[in-house]
Amino acid sequence: MRTHCCDHMIRAVSSSCSTHPNRFDCPDAIVEYFPKFDEYGIIVHDGGTSVMGIHFCPWCGAHLPNSKRDRWFDELARRGIDANSDEVPPEFRSDEWWQRTDGTVRQTGEGP
Repeated sequence: MRTHCCDHMIRAVSSSCSTHPNRFDCPDAIVEYFPKFDEYGIIVHDGGTSVMGIHFCPWCGAHLPNSKRDRWFDELARRGIDANSDEVPPEFRSDEWWQRTDGTVRQTGEGP
């Protein structure tokens, strides 16, 4: 599990709302984190699940990690798996796949 760059980001990506169980429906939810791709985005409140990718923290200015989205698809393709039609292995449904190979697991409170 990735540790986020600052307390503001931690609160932003972990906020929950009793009125809106789906974060994409909550107007107070601003940032979403996708562990599988190790990427952050500003939620676009248009009724769907759109986000605008961001590369820097809106609060502390820290450089956020580069997305691993392309690497995810490349790794599945290398294994002969089509992400759109084949069953995706369980380790690829979370950050487990890149944590194991990158060694980027950090403890809470450490910098970016």
